[in-house]
Amino acid sequence: MYDFLSTNIEFLKGVGPARAQVLRQEGHIHTFEDLLYYFPFRYINKNNVVPIAHIRDEQTYITVKGRIVEVSEKGGGRQKRLVATLHDESGHLDLIWFSGLKWVKDKIKVGQWVAAFGKPNWFQGHFSLAHPDIEVLAAGVVGSAGSSAAASAAAGSGAGGGANPATLEPVYSMTEGMKKKGLTLKGLSQIARQLFITGAGQIPEMIPKAVLEQYRLPDRETSLREMHFPSSPELWQAAKTRCKFEELFLLQIHILKNKIAKKQQTGFVFSDVGERFLAFFNHNLPFELTNAQKRVIREIRQDTKTGFQMNRLLQGDVGSGKTMVALMVMLLAIDNGFQACLMAPTEILARQHLQSFSKYLKGLPVRVALLCGATPKSERKTLLSDLKQGELQILIGTHALLEDEVVFKNLGLAVIDEQHRFGVAQRAKLWHKNTLPPHVLVMTATPIPRTLGMTLYGDLDASVIDELPPNRKPIKTVHFTDSARLTVFAFMRDEIKKGRQIYVVYPLIQESENLDLKDLMDGYESISRAFPLPDYAVSIVHGKMKPEVKDYEMQRFIKGETQIMVSTTVIEVGVDVPNASVMVIENSERFGLAQLHQLRGRVGRGAEQSYCLLMTGDKLSSDAQKRVQTMVDTQDGFKIAEADLQLRGPGDLQGTQQSGVLELRIANLVEDAPIVQAARQAAMDILSDDPTLRAEKNRPLAMEIQHRKRSNFWAQIS
Repeated sequence: MYDFLSTNIEFLKGVGPARAQVLRQEGHIHTFEDLLYYFPFRYINKNNVVPIAHIRDEQTYITVKGRIVEVSEKGGGRQKRLVATLHDESGHLDLIWFSGLKWVKDKIKVGQWVAAFGKPNWFQGHFSLAHPDIEVLAAGVVGSAGSSAAASAAAGSGAGGGANPATLEPVYSMTEGMKKKGLTLKGLSQIARQLFITGAGQIPEMIPKAVLEQYRLPDRETSLREMHFPSSPELWQAAKTRCKFEELFLLQIHILKNKIAKKQQTGFVFSDVGERFLAFFNHNLPFELTNAQKRVIREIRQDTKTGFQMNRLLQGDVGSGKTMVALMVMLLAIDNGFQACLMAPTEILARQHLQSFSKYLKGLPVRVALLCGATPKSERKTLLSDLKQGELQILIGTHALLEDEVVFKNLGLAVIDEQHRFGVAQRAKLWHKNTLPPHVLVMTATPIPRTLGMTLYGDLDASVIDELPPNRKPIKTVHFTDSARLTVFAFMRDEIKKGRQIYVVYPLIQESENLDLKDLMDGYESISRAFPLPDYAVSIVHGKMKPEVKDYEMQRFIKGETQIMVSTTVIEVGVDVPNASVMVIENSERFGLAQLHQLRGRVGRGAEQSYCLLMTGDKLSSDAQKRVQTMVDTQDGFKIAEADLQLRGPGDLQGTQQSGVLELRIANLVEDAPIVQAARQAAMDILSDDPTLRAEKNRPLAMEIQHRKRSNFWAQIS
């Protein structure tokens, strides 16, 4: 049966080599299975007839019925077209064809009664239908065409509305290339119907019978047929739920099997709580750990005692103390004879970690070093030699840590900060830095909604630091429009008089870096004029600076030599200046919620009251208004992440580097949260009882997974 699914689409009746090439190139349809899952994006009811006088611009596809009163060819050369005028009791419209004129002329005759279906276009004072589907009717059979039918046809977007379900027709995504090969709505519908005729009884079920019964799901073949050709609204809805469940269920099986495999991966044992850990805890710890930090350290400690490799996600809001947890776990590794590394996405963040670690570890026999692209060759050579000899215990760095020349003597723990900035393949390289994979702790300051976490990080054990350090004052967030800029400048001067420092951040958008750099420079000049020397000093930082210049400007601000830092989002993570109490975000409507939350977290790190000022234009889109209002209303990172998921969708939430991580065919993690949870529970129930899927009842599921591995299905899930 899987041979049927894997059959080249070329061999389906009605396709052939030419159409197959277009389907592959423009529809990514290579096999029978690909076509089965090439779902319509909506449905239309051709039997809902619209009177010509009732046609409106906002209608998408309509059906009109009437008599052909004229057929003529117009224009010449490439402009040549065939025009047939159709008349009903309320008016007339033109049916127009630009290709296949001979075929149409043979079919369409003056005096015929026809039903024409297509998309209305307004041109030169009246409506027309270009390349409509035509059905010749018996003379005088026009049918009723009331206003309610017109309204129903105008909606044309679902399987409900009281229409006769048998008349619902699928609407597929099409390209011009498809249309040129006859793969119009009608053409695609015809080959889809042919596929179900050819494949009757050959579409294997992969969900175990008990799961289908428990969740009241229809079988696979029925569901796929209903998705293409609904026979009733209720059956179509059940089929849609089944297809979403199937997609999420197989994804969860894949994720959880990986999790089981990882849990069975032999790992290093951190059996001792040694001198360095205890000395740090008793003498160097700069503040008392929160209960959440203590709980997470216990969870990690338990993981590293089992003899199996740890793969744990540590998520916590901005300023919750994730880095301190990571440092203490590193000391645990060192006390057990291992080395540790921390990989950060930017050089600024890596340097910030180096400075923090060096300060916290002062007086302890622990050597820490930094490796990044800007590390001088002579320094790099010494560093790599010491690392290989085991004389260097903690290595902090950027992507440079992944290079082949970076060889550890005994790497036992790899910490990955802001993990969503790294691709899966990049992270996996750290696994090969020792004979056994090191324990892995991935950290994110972007709280992850439950449904997203189940899918993105379902193969990791999760720890959450859901508590901020005591005596932390909430940051006051206020929205200002450009017209209130003088008020904002006055507030900034007042804060500087109190001895505080200020960030002013401009957006950086990949598609227009040069333009944004100009915005930044204009802003810098504006700030410099409003806050002139010698009373004020202003720093500027952006990604196009040389590392040494960027570091110099950063250090000036960190040391308090400048009161204002004008920057792009390079300071989004990693910059820790407790004296900075104001974050001004220019054009804040151009940022996503997660990034706004990250930027706000750069202030509020000291004892003083801090502020985040969101600057926008006077006119905002609906989504921009929602983002700004969400930031004003809450500082709860999890609430912000949920709002971000609602506004932006899962594909975009993790940034462009992993935008493909959730390219689901039909399911939506926002709308289908209950299905995500049900699918995960079903997958857990099966794998807890039969982790290798060897039981006879799970044999179809195991075969489906093998089939998907062969067809490279999992490649779309990074």
